Amino acid sequence: MRKTLLALAVFGFVSVSGERPARAADSFAIDQAHTNIVFLINHLGYSRMIGQFQEFEGSLTFDEANVGISALEIAIKTASVDTDHQKRDDHLRSPDFFNAAEFPEMTFKSTKVEKTGANTGKVTGDLTLLGATKPVTMEVTFNKKAAHPLPQYNGVMVAGFSARTSLLRSEWGMKTFVPNLGDEIEIWLEVEAHKK
Repeated sequence: MRKTLLALAVFGFVSVSGERPARAADSFAIDQAHTNIVFLINHLGYSRMIGQFQEFEGSLTFDEANVGISALEIAIKTASVDTDHQKRDDHLRSPDFFNAAEFPEMTFKSTKVEKTGANTGKVTGDLTLLGATKPVTMEVTFNKKAAHPLPQYNGVMVAGFSARTSLLRSEWGMKTFVPNLGDEIEIWLEVEAHKK
């Protein structure tokens, strides 16, 4: 899947002049209720099928002043794939695709975070899928960081990001129906994370 995953997405992107004393980056937990990991795949040239993963967990560290020390980790339950069609989802869980029984998780762990603009960056990391690990780079937009406005959240700090990437699923060994069912997968991540 080319733009997959995940994912999931990082980091602050505020330029700072002058020197600051070293400090640890803030730690955040991904808010599953307000995070989406979405993929799109070409179907016979007629359309792009859309799916997502419903079960995942992850964390990130984020330092707006020193983006390079930020980091992201995500674990996704492959059996939670959801394309709003039960028969197709069962097939996607089979050995033809995600082989969820043998490989119940896919993971992404960042290895490098770079600032590219006032609120943009690149996150490179290792994606492990079907037992294979290969590098993936996501283009990330930092949307907002602020205290949650709703009183039930007790002013918790929330950071939000959007990330996009693509990949060739065949490079991870997922070759069923290529090329009729697209090899390239586009992945969108919309992430909200709460400061720990």
